[in-house]
Amino acid sequence: MKKFRVTAIGEILYDVYPDKKRFGGAPFNFIYHIWKILGKANFVSSVGNDENGKEMLSFLNSIGFNTEHIYIDKKYPTGTVQVKLKENKIPQFTISPECSYDYFVLNNSTKQLIENQTDLLYFGTLSTRSETSRNTIQSLFGKTQLKYFCDLNLRHNFYTKELIEKTLLTCNILKVNTDELSSLKLFFGLDQSNNKAIQQLIKEFNIDLIGLTLGENGAELYTKNETTFYKTEIVNAVDTLGAGDAFATILCLGYLYKMPIVEINKLANEFAAEICLIKGALPNDNLVYEKVRKSFYLK
Repeated sequence: MKKFRVTAIGEILYDVYPDKKRFGGAPFNFIYHIWKILGKANFVSSVGNDENGKEMLSFLNSIGFNTEHIYIDKKYPTGTVQVKLKENKIPQFTISPECSYDYFVLNNSTKQLIENQTDLLYFGTLSTRSETSRNTIQSLFGKTQLKYFCDLNLRHNFYTKELIEKTLLTCNILKVNTDELSSLKLFFGLDQSNNKAIQQLIKEFNIDLIGLTLGENGAELYTKNETTFYKTEIVNAVDTLGAGDAFATILCLGYLYKMPIVEINKLANEFAAEICLIKGALPNDNLVYEKVRKSFYLK
């Protein structure tokens, strides 16, 4: 079975809870899962030349995660997000401004990686909040040899209609939640029905696959010709942080491996549910990944 070459670009940061800090950032969570499932993945980001950044790189190097394309910024600090869990274990975020991941520029080695050693490029919109990183990421748009996955991640006011439009015109796969879809309806005058609005997006922006996450109510997947709904019951959720990134991981792999969307949705929901049963976004053991590898016939 072919192992696709997936690269994610964007933020790596610490999610800071009242009692502990954990690795975070949607692009990092996503690519960590991909790495665990496929055995190889590439990540492009930046950390500060500070204690948090050194700690991150030291840990990632110790577990064999490729840090070659994580830049060290001597001016801006490593990203952090203050996390408070509300009722239903839903996280509330306070995102630090002016972080290292806002200011990275690609060197030739990273450009070559994306040009010649990447089948799919993942990006979100939080890491395009500053002009520097936005220009960096958008410089990679429009390469015909690549597939693009966008996790919309509309946080606070770190986005504009123009940015979203460029993103939608680029991506082959889009993941949104209901709040983000409401913003898209407003921006682009879409139908108030979720189903019709997504069909409009697919047609207008020529998107292959859209995943709409509905929180505890499951998820819907849409292609040009099909739609499917699936819901997994989650008992005793610990923390929903990172569930969307887990869902995105399976959405990506299901698309690349041409899995039927009914199967993609079931597996994506089940994998996301597993992440809700742990603290933080990333599992400490590999058991959850073994099941996923089997689903894609990966050894």
